[in-house]
Amino acid sequence: MQLTEILKPGAVRSLGQCTSKKRLFQELAELAHAEYGLNATEVLDALQERESLGPTGVGQGVALPHARLHGLDRVVGLFVRLDKPLDFDAVDRQPVDLIFGLLAPETSGVDHLKALALVSRTLRDTDLRAKLRANDDPVALHAVLAAQGVKAA
Repeated sequence: MQLTEILKPGAVRSLGQCTSKKRLFQELAELAHAEYGLNATEVLDALQERESLGPTGVGQGVALPHARLHGLDRVVGLFVRLDKPLDFDAVDRQPVDLIFGLLAPETSGVDHLKALALVSRTLRDTDLRAKLRANDDPVALHAVLAAQGVKAA
């Protein structure tokens, strides 16, 4: 599995202002609707439900919100870069500015976990995070992510 298999170029955004985690989830839901034809309300509800189990901020300014959805046939990704970091209750208590959302079929097991592992490993790279933070053009952001070529085990 590669990032380009789950992240469409149009599913990448740079946002100047996002005032809350709820607003960020709304942005992700709207992006999922626009790029993958998913029901935005269902995506929002699923992301919020998953987040209520525990924060998905993994540290170093990165969050990996994810959820399972009925009717989805494969894992899909969404990436948002924030100009102004947002409090996300991350494990290191640092605000988040790089958000990679994952949506998986309700019945997916291993593919969902492989995608999470792939994204997590990719975003642990200090140089990659610096490149993502230095760009606000969605095309450039997708190119930086796609260039990783990292494969899940």
